[in-house]
Amino acid sequence: MSVVPADVLPGGVLAAEETIADEAELAPRARLWPSLVAVYRAQLSRARVARIPLLFVATFQSIGIMILMRGVVDGGGEAQAVVAGSAVLVVAFVALNLLAQYFGQLRGSGGLDHYATLPVPPAAVVLGAAGAYASFTVPGTVVTAVFGCLLFGLPLTHLWVLAAVIPLAGAALAGLGAALGLLAPRPELATLLGQLGMSAALLLGVLPADRMPEVVRLARDLLPSTYGVEAFARTFGERPDWAFVLGDLAVCGVVGVVSLAVATWAYRRAAVR
Repeated sequence: MSVVPADVLPGGVLAAEETIADEAELAPRARLWPSLVAVYRAQLSRARVARIPLLFVATFQSIGIMILMRGVVDGGGEAQAVVAGSAVLVVAFVALNLLAQYFGQLRGSGGLDHYATLPVPPAAVVLGAAGAYASFTVPGTVVTAVFGCLLFGLPLTHLWVLAAVIPLAGAALAGLGAALGLLAPRPELATLLGQLGMSAALLLGVLPADRMPEVVRLARDLLPSTYGVEAFARTFGERPDWAFVLGDLAVCGVVGVVSLAVATWAYRRAAVR
């Protein structure tokens, strides 16, 4: 058996510890954008199989609502509101309802502990998951909008505005859904809050605002998806007022930034508990 001198061991241990400490200090910190892309790709591949059937449900639901409303709405501004609201409802179903359920289940099952151990910023986790869920809404929203325009005889000229409506409304609703799921104390409550949020988007977004009482209109103004609906509905006119369209999109974007910031704070709060 070999014997190591006592005066050699402490120095060797200290040297090794110093080397490890230097390597730890020199290790680069994870940046937001690469981390966000990595989380987005992981969430997209994980949710592709499970969420596509639900996307069909969201699309058929919106198309069914427009068919029902066709019996009581002939055209004009009411038809524009129905088509725009039904299109954005697809975004609400996926980005708000399903994301609230996902983060609620993730918190309840302890899945947040896995993300907490990863060297990624909290904002990357929230933004990556929100972006992945919002991406699933693109085909359903476009199909719903085209079907609604053909059903009510609305022009297809300005459907390109969906390229702005989908990400902005998706960000606002996804941030709200993530915050609801992370702040809910139980997964069942997160599911309930997501369902209530989607029901609010259905009742306050699809129904024409002119037929609502004043109190309900005030509640409609507080819903993030309202401004996406208004922006899309304004483009069906013969001469759209693009200043109002841009104003609605700007409000929707600001709400999206605020809701995603709240969701990031809620993630930090839930991850340390």
